[in-house]
Amino acid sequence: MPATLFEFRHRWWIIFAIFCLAFSAHWIDPKTAAVAMANWMAARLGTTADRNWYRAVFAAGSLISFAAAMIRTWGTSYLRADVMRDARVRTERLLADGPYRRVRNPLYIGNILLAVGVGFMASRIGFLILVFGMTVFVFRLISREEAELARDQGEAYKRYRAAVPRILPSLAPRAPSAGNIPHWGQALRVEAAYWLFAVAIGAFAATLKLWIFWAIFACGVAATVFSKSPKTGSQPAPTH
Repeated sequence: MPATLFEFRHRWWIIFAIFCLAFSAHWIDPKTAAVAMANWMAARLGTTADRNWYRAVFAAGSLISFAAAMIRTWGTSYLRADVMRDARVRTERLLADGPYRRVRNPLYIGNILLAVGVGFMASRIGFLILVFGMTVFVFRLISREEAELARDQGEAYKRYRAAVPRILPSLAPRAPSAGNIPHWGQALRVEAAYWLFAVAIGAFAATLKLWIFWAIFACGVAATVFSKSPKTGSQPAPTH
């Protein structure tokens, strides 16, 4: 079911609400997802999880979050800043460069990966809320974007859609390059929040101090709010 226009326009706030709901689940399930994972893995190996086990699992969450930031930054480098900040689905320009040659929605892949990585910091129930909620919402956003792209771009987008996977990337490019140049400085500014979220989890893995995680995480939220950039879309889907 495609997202409504209201959902698309306010997508950042809806995603923010999903994060808030996930972390509020600590009230009913106090055990952190990463701690539960470490305990389970240690038990399978016939040992007891200690601080090093916990650090290792949290570090894995940080690596997943860094992967999310890298993918989004790569994709954003081929989009103009005004496209990233627009509340409308942008369909007037189609691209075929960078990650868009391998997958149609790299930015949304980044969103799902971030939900998994940050979910390590939530409770077990919070992890499920965050990953499931983000995945469902992302696919609703994709459905809306693709419907509008198919309507406005016609056969060009249909050919692109037939060649390039929707969400699972192809190892080899599936579309020819359009010759666009990435703008890495702009992309890093736009995606700064994602990098800060990944750093926050990494810092917690190194120190196991919760206040450090929340301090850096809050900086990431502030970077998102003050940039007024919803950073949740993958529009326009590219083609050649």
